[in-house]
Amino acid sequence: MGLTLSARGTMAYTTSTASSEPPSFPFKRPSGLEPPAEFARLRVEDPVSKVKLFDGSHAWLVTRYHDVCSVLSDDRFSKIRTRPGFPELNPGGKAAATTGKPTFVDMDPPEHTKQRGMVAAAFGAHSVEALRPSIQKTVEERIDAMVKRGCQPPVDLVQALAMPLPYLTIAKVLGIPSEDTERLIHFTAVRSNGSSTARQASSASQELVDYLSDLVSKKEKNLGDDLISKLIVEQVRPGHLDREDLVQVSFLLLVAGNATVASMISLGVVTLLQHPQQLAELIKNPSLAKGTVEELCRYHTASALATRRVAMQDVLLAGKLIKAGDGVILSNQAANRDEIVFKDADKFDIHRPIGRQIGFGYGTHVCVAQPLAEAELECVFGTLFQRLPKLKVAVPTQDIKYSPLTGDVGILELPVTWN
Repeated sequence: MGLTLSARGTMAYTTSTASSEPPSFPFKRPSGLEPPAEFARLRVEDPVSKVKLFDGSHAWLVTRYHDVCSVLSDDRFSKIRTRPGFPELNPGGKAAATTGKPTFVDMDPPEHTKQRGMVAAAFGAHSVEALRPSIQKTVEERIDAMVKRGCQPPVDLVQALAMPLPYLTIAKVLGIPSEDTERLIHFTAVRSNGSSTARQASSASQELVDYLSDLVSKKEKNLGDDLISKLIVEQVRPGHLDREDLVQVSFLLLVAGNATVASMISLGVVTLLQHPQQLAELIKNPSLAKGTVEELCRYHTASALATRRVAMQDVLLAGKLIKAGDGVILSNQAANRDEIVFKDADKFDIHRPIGRQIGFGYGTHVCVAQPLAEAELECVFGTLFQRLPKLKVAVPTQDIKYSPLTGDVGILELPVTWN
């Protein structure tokens, strides 16, 4: 046992254990948009606490900002999902952890550093700024298509704009022909839709892998100016990366995060409509889009269940002894509402100082495509309401189709009008 500094700045030597059965996790959101109520209580009363998972196993749940960041930057905790004790949240996740070769998101350094470094430049600030005109053009074209179609009956913003934008963008990065994107969007939606069966999701994933394997084969014969071609030349041919690994990395980049961006677009529209004064400011001054995006990612944290680790040795955190082999769930959703860090944390405020939200993760495994996701969201919220200032949701708030209440917050359908 050692000495630790808790998030409140107090030294702690002791550990405590709960005498009752831990609560089941994931917690249920009270409504479509609100985070689980348990987070606010735990941040105050028991910020490092035990929870029970679907298979009866227990894991630690960390809910305060500084504790979450501490673990996510601590190399005594592993991201490798096949390690005993790694906390999986459902049967599908548990099965997926043991099938196929892992990509860098499920590796520890130095392997993680090496493989992530192969793709990082494609999502760096310089590359993203070069892509921004293309992203802006796609946003404009999707809005043009909405206007041309008209809003009688209402248009589903998810299908018209929110879902296509990130997939069309990553398709351009990877070198996927634009005519194939609709098909790939369909399969991606099936594999991530909470209403799909395990068999349907598995089949959709295999369709995507088969497509990407065929695409790699085509590019091996006819290179282009895209990331897959670049990886073939710089990594596969010199023997730094297996062909199978290239397919898996391409799969990861295609499916990881794009559904989150789509969710953030729809969530952002609903949230801004609920805050008309701030929306009016954004319409008047589109440069506020950057702060708007930052605040939306803090306020909603649409990717909130992926930050999980397993301890590789005993660690004392906020007075609790986390033993080697214990699973740890780092709730960036709870951390993003921590009043110690964010004043009036439950208040939506596009003027909040930027740079602290951890909706994209933190530390070594922070989302490699965060700059791209932010650029996509900034283009949307710097354009959509300027083009369609009378945009509104066409159904009552209670009738909006949200993601399952025990999953990441999101919107499945969002009918809108603008006349």
